[in-house]
Amino acid sequence: MVYRVVTIARECGSGGGSIGRLLGKRLGWNVLDRSLISEVARIAQVDPRLAERYDECIDSWLYRVSRRALWHGAFEGVANPAEASVFDARSMAEIVARVIRETAESGSCVIVGRGGQCLLQEREDVFHTYIYAPLRERIRRLQQRGWPEEEMDAEQYIEATDQRRAECIRQHFQQEWTNRHLYHLMISSSLGEERVAEAVITAMEEKRA
Repeated sequence: MVYRVVTIARECGSGGGSIGRLLGKRLGWNVLDRSLISEVARIAQVDPRLAERYDECIDSWLYRVSRRALWHGAFEGVANPAEASVFDARSMAEIVARVIRETAESGSCVIVGRGGQCLLQEREDVFHTYIYAPLRERIRRLQQRGWPEEEMDAEQYIEATDQRRAECIRQHFQQEWTNRHLYHLMISSSLGEERVAEAVITAMEEKRA
């Protein structure tokens, strides 16, 4: 089996994005990460800041209930809006899914986050990776990036972000984010980004052999 795509699920602060870019450079492949937000904004014709707001998020329970009720005419005297005119977390996820699937068809790409490991689970030409790291190292990474401690404690931010990503996978794909059966390789970035990238490439080659 020749792998044409790599997906990277990552804990907040684990360096998964950096490792994705390193893999893309090593393999000569495109990397779909932050660029995905701009592409969704272009397709949906919304402000990129709005797309970023809903990136790897879910709508609240109350919002989802209200949204379904509104589309089904549950509120008397209120006109049903066209679904396409509403941009929210679900809209974001639907467009992201489309872009990821289209990108995977083209091959030669690294897809960071956004449920790629679930969307492309049935494709045999996709190698799925999960990047994690000890909490102290993730905090250190954020601090090295100039984390503004006065806004939110780094540990609290990491916990909130991981919970949001896990809930996003649960809501959209009915899967557990850390389910080891979704991945070919789960590896700690504490080994060093270069070593992790090399390990992913080696694992892809050995499985192919």
